[in-house]
Parts: sequence; C-alpha cells; structure tokens
Amino acid sequence: MLKRASSLLLITSILLSACSAQNQSASDAKDMKDDTAVILTEKKTEENPSAESQIENNETDTEIHPKTDTNITGTKPKIPSTDGTSREVLVKKTYHMNSSYVIKPNDESSPAKVVLLTFDDGPKDEKMINSLMDTLDKHHAKAIFFVNGDRVKRQPKLLKMIHDRKQIIGNHAWDHEDLKKMSSSEAKKQVTDVQQIVKDITGEKPQFFRPPFGSGNDALKDAVKEEGMLYMTWSNGSLDWDKSTKNRPDKVIQNVLDQLHPGSNILMHELPWTVDALDELLTSLEKKGYSFVDPRAIELQSR
Repeated sequence: MLKRASSLLLITSILLSACSAQNQSASDAKDMKDDTAVILTEKKTEENPSAESQIENNETDTEIHPKTDTNITGTKPKIPSTDGTSREVLVKKTYHMNSSYVIKPNDESSPAKVVLLTFDDGPKDEKMINSLMDTLDKHHAKAIFFVNGDRVKRQPKLLKMIHDRKQIIGNHAWDHEDLKKMSSSEAKKQVTDVQQIVKDITGEKPQFFRPPFGSGNDALKDAVKEEGMLYMTWSNGSLDWDKSTKNRPDKVIQNVLDQLHPGSNILMHELPWTVDALDELLTSLEKKGYSFVDPRAIELQSR
C-alpha cells in the first residue's frame, strides 16, 4: 500500500511540473508578442507620423504686432489636414485702400496709424534684397516687392528668394516703360506676362499692381482688375530714386517723415542708400506710434 501511495505522489509531481512549464511557455510567448507589437508600433510611428504631429511641428507665419497686440500679419503656411490634403488659413481683410491710395482700417478695431512698405523696380541684387528683408524681419514687417518681368526672367532665383522669405510680390509690368503710351493690348500683355512668370516660379500670381512711373489709364485699370489685382500708385514718396538723395540715407528718411500720415503708402526702391536707411526709418516710424500693415490684410478693391 505504501508503495502504491509513493507511485501516485510521483505521478502527481510530474503532472504539476508539466503544467508549470506549459504556463511559463505561454507567458513567454505573450511577452514576446507584446514586445514585437511595441517595436512594430514604434516603427510605424517613425515612418508615418500622424497629421497631428505634423501640425504641431509646423511653424506658422502669424505674428503679433508688439505695439498693438493686433494680429495684422500674413497668411499661415499650408498645414496638412487629417485627410492628407492641405489647408491654408487666410488672413482677415482688415484694411482697404481709398481713391488716394491711402490705407484705411475697415473699422475701429484696427489701428489707423499704419504704413504700407513697398519697393519697386526689382529684383536686382541678392545682397541688397536680403539686407532689406533682414531689416523687415527685425521689425516684424511685411512689404510688397513690385517686380519687373524682364528682371525676373534674368534672375528668377531672386524672385524665389523673396517668396521663400514670406515677403509679398507685386506686379510692376514687364518692362519699366510708360504703359499709358502703349496700346491697350500692349499694356495688357505687360501685365499678364508678369502674372505668368511669377506664377511659374512661385506657384502664385501677384495680387497687387503698380504701373511704372505711376502712369496708367482706365483701360490699364480694367486689365489689372481682370487679373484680380489691386491697382495702386503711392501716397508717400521717399524720392530715393532722385539724384538729390543718391548716397543720402538721411535724406530718404527725412523725405518719408516729412510726408508721413496715417495710412501712408510708401514708395521706395531697391537701392543701396535705401537699404542703408531702412532700419533707422522703421525705428523712427515705430517711435511715432506707427505699425506696418501686412499687404495681405488689404482688400483687393479700393473704396
């Protein structure tokens, strides 16, 4: 009887050991499966980041003006949406231009003491353009660079550089000729050819037009309107093009300040002495309580 009991105990011990080994194997297999799942999940995350993480890592172009705390800067860049497409947040149109080419707020919520900065007759020189844009960035300002098509054709990389640095490109006709002296069809071609070359290089057409010498007529204005652009000349001339200001940054600054008024539409050019004057000029404007309107906040029809 004792011998039989010993046999039963031995058999029971063997069975328990087998069960324990089987449970351990199952546990090890589960752990291995969990580890594999983690590795696969991490790999998937690295190779296919979510749209949310892309949005979080995407820097926007919205800035708050230091004096007014008013959001008057430009459009944000395209941001990937959850469905894989791109969406673009458009700037609110808070300003308009009147018949005298002065910039006016649409209502009392936007400051009236603003100026519009513009530079004509480019693009000419990489060093000068970069210097202008460095100063604009320093003052959190946007400007319209009114370009000529023949210059763009010669140096397309300069146009691309202006666009990539998030400044605004305007249409200044193909050649720097008096469009008023041309036939309607010739003048229109001067406008549309610039629209096309700018779009070919940047993917976007200009929304602002300024005729060379400020010279135009109703037919030209109609052609500009057909292209969906705002026609403008200026209300504040720096005279930086005149021989009296050549190599005189101080004179450029004084000319602007002498004509300064709320909504000043300031005409400048890509010239060495204007480059040298710009930082001090913008500092002086800020000290007088002026801020710099983003061109994209301006309606594309005057009123």
